[in-house]
Order: sequence, then structure tokens, then C-alpha cells
Amino acid sequence: MHDKLEALQTDIVTLKVDAIVNAANNTLLGGGGVDGAIHRAAGPELLAECRLLKGCLTGQAKITRGHRLAAGHVIHTVGPVWRGGNLGEPEQLASCYRSSLKIALDHGIRTLAFPAISCGVYGYPLPQAVEIAVRECADFTAAEATLERIVFACFDRNMLELYRARLWRL
Repeated sequence: MHDKLEALQTDIVTLKVDAIVNAANNTLLGGGGVDGAIHRAAGPELLAECRLLKGCLTGQAKITRGHRLAAGHVIHTVGPVWRGGNLGEPEQLASCYRSSLKIALDHGIRTLAFPAISCGVYGYPLPQAVEIAVRECADFTAAEATLERIVFACFDRNMLELYRARLWRL
């Protein structure tokens, strides 16, 4: 098992890490699922700061302060909508992780938590999404020693078991 990566069944908005990643939509102005939960927990200041960012392209990421969250920052990334897997979805999802990790590195973030990007209403198949998430994070932390801990914040037991099974194979 990789010593910097762990999966927890938890509410990402409660985690005391340097940054949490938001599975955002292109507007960055809030939405459903984890995006809505992060915006509600962070307060209206997050929305005001996000308005200044002028949106975000799929596969890219942008950073804000955490405002009322336990985490100091929020890295917003826009995952792909699953349309069968032949329209670049795997590369776009991998890019979400790489872009988020690069921003974390650039801002001195040492502890980071990811939700299951694109696995809610965007419909990405869970096993494939977990594979991409773990691969990208493991590869990045192997090359960059400054990241000390990455948490995969799992909403339910099924997702937790998928992550733990994949982490066990590292």
C-alpha cells in the first residue's frame, strides 16, 4: 500500500487538510453533489471568489481560499461527463487529477483530499474512475516528495471498498 495515499469514508467538507478538491462544473458557481456541499459549508465568500475566476475548462483546475471550511484552500476541477469513454473522458479525468496536483504543488499544499470526480451526476463508471484517480496520485507523489498525504474522501462504503482494493494493489 502506498504510504501517502489513503481512502476514508467521510464528508470532504469536514477534513482538516491544506486543501480539498471540488468536483465543480464549468461555471465554478456551485451545483449539486459535492460541489453544492462545499459551497454551502464554505459560505458566500467562496461564491464571490469563484465569480472572479470566470469559470474553468473540463480537465483543468483553479484554486481559491477555503473560507469557512476546515481546509485552507479549495482546488476546483471540472471532470468530464461520461458519454461512453470514446470522447476523451479518461484523459480529461486524468488531467483533472494532474492539474489539481500541480496547483497543490505550486501553492505549497502538503495535504489534500479528493472526492470521486465525475462519479455522481456526470456518470463516470466507478471502477474506471478509481483506477485513474489512484494511478495519477500515486505517480505524482512518487515524483514529488512535498505532497505528504492524499485522502480519497469516499461518500459511501461501496466507493471506499473500491479505493481500498485499488490502493492495496500499489
